[in-house]
Amino acid sequence: MIAVSVRQLRVVVEASHYEQAVRFYRDVLGLPEELSLGSAGGARVTVLAAGRATVELVNAPQRAMIDELEAGGPVGPGIRLAFEADDAAATARRLADAGATLVAPPVRTPWNSLNARLDAPAGLHITVFEDHNGPAAPGVSAQREGR
Repeated sequence: MIAVSVRQLRVVVEASHYEQAVRFYRDVLGLPEELSLGSAGGARVTVLAAGRATVELVNAPQRAMIDELEAGGPVGPGIRLAFEADDAAATARRLADAGATLVAPPVRTPWNSLNARLDAPAGLHITVFEDHNGPAAPGVSAQREGR
């Protein structure tokens, strides 16, 4: 077994509208602020905690399948951030009200989660998902909520 030397994953995103992005991810999405620093020349950084981090590697067919299930077809860039929430539908509405663009409304996936897609500040394509603990019954297909 290989010893794990990585202790944390940080995704670093340049935000052209820095204050708007900080408000969105910290105040609306609810990511707690761990650190905020400024330095000469107006340089700023805010580090937000996002709970447990994973890196999900997929091949092109898997990405296409997920895009089809969650959004009805290909959307967004090759990198997408996914945030687990207690209530994916309410969180997606709150994020859309705060300036994100709803790409696809919540959909029940075959792996029994409720997922919504949004384009968010700082040019990020995100999924908000609600895990329903455990796999869906065999043969269950994705169903869009409210459609």
